[in-house]
Amino acid sequence: MSNKKVVLAYSGGLDTSFCVKYLTDEKGYEVHSILVDTGGFSKEELEKVESRAVTMGVKSHKTYQATDEFYQNCIKFLVFGNVLRNNTYPLSVSAERVFQAKAIASYANELEADAIAHGSTGAGNDQVRFDMIFHIMCPGKEIITPIRDMKLSREEEIEYLKKHGVEMDWSKTQYSINQGIWGTSVGGKETLTSNKSLPEEAYPSQLKKNGSEEVELKFEKGELKGVAGDSFDNPVHAIKKLNEFASQYAIGRDIHVGDTIIGIKGRVGFEAPAPLITIKAHHTLEKHTLTKWQLYWKDQMASWYGMMVHEGQFLEPLMRNIEKFMDDTQHHVSGKVFIRLEPYRFTILGIESPYDLMSSKFGAYGEMNKGWSGEDVRGFAKILSNQVSIYNQVKADHEKN
Repeated sequence: MSNKKVVLAYSGGLDTSFCVKYLTDEKGYEVHSILVDTGGFSKEELEKVESRAVTMGVKSHKTYQATDEFYQNCIKFLVFGNVLRNNTYPLSVSAERVFQAKAIASYANELEADAIAHGSTGAGNDQVRFDMIFHIMCPGKEIITPIRDMKLSREEEIEYLKKHGVEMDWSKTQYSINQGIWGTSVGGKETLTSNKSLPEEAYPSQLKKNGSEEVELKFEKGELKGVAGDSFDNPVHAIKKLNEFASQYAIGRDIHVGDTIIGIKGRVGFEAPAPLITIKAHHTLEKHTLTKWQLYWKDQMASWYGMMVHEGQFLEPLMRNIEKFMDDTQHHVSGKVFIRLEPYRFTILGIESPYDLMSSKFGAYGEMNKGWSGEDVRGFAKILSNQVSIYNQVKADHEKN
């Protein structure tokens, strides 16, 4: 039996519960569990998780609050970049894993632990995200992954825990749910197929409101600072408020299909009302307040940034360079965005901003110009077409010969 000290990334779900029992009862490790909250737990839930961890045999349990850090160092830039993986997924779990791994690694160094453990399987992205951060921040520490190494199914984990006298609500283990401030992922038997959708009851929020409701959002330099007339100094509180509004309409559900870090296709359901609305509203405001070349280069940078976050490369120095660029683009992205909420969907109605470049002072698109004459446009069009015109004439002359 081992007396080594191991820090376990713990959420209280099926996988990490298995890890506690296996590492303590089978391997004899001194297990110190840590839950890194990125906005997915209430105070009562955190207390229950700690109680369960202690009951199951951990030496100590720690809860680390990372929501504000997660927002300031990552979510903010996902909004600035309007990042949606494959035009669908707001990187709900992808982004938070890095901040969980960083906190876990720091705690392992603080405790001078011999090893770090996590409950990732061998077929997903999280194993790479956790391992990479641990290798960077805790070089030389052993990384223990019982479920990956033993190739366990969820059914085998459940059977093992039952044999060891662990009592859980086994009905809730049918789906793998990861919840944070930037959305909730939902995985189950349906997401292992290419043609089945998740049932209504699999989603954490159910439809509570019918009809429609118009809501005003306020942005200051790209950050969400107001929801439905309430102002917030901390955008985290604004996001939570928007989530409360929109989740009652069961908004923000979808299924993401993407390329995993390990090279296979992956499919996962998610519910992210506030992230999807925030990103779409922010993007609309940007289309009114930024120039076409700002928008163009932001798209290029944001696509790369989102890919690097997804693949666990958040600590790459290039990411800090892109963040500086993103931050610099937001000086005039301020104003109000008006949205309509309805069951299962939302609509962007319009914006108001002192920096709106669609100003009638310069003309009305398709109707009246005020800053140029017809002769100006004739000359502009002729010069603009000049190079392609020369190309076609030279090409035609060559083909004649």
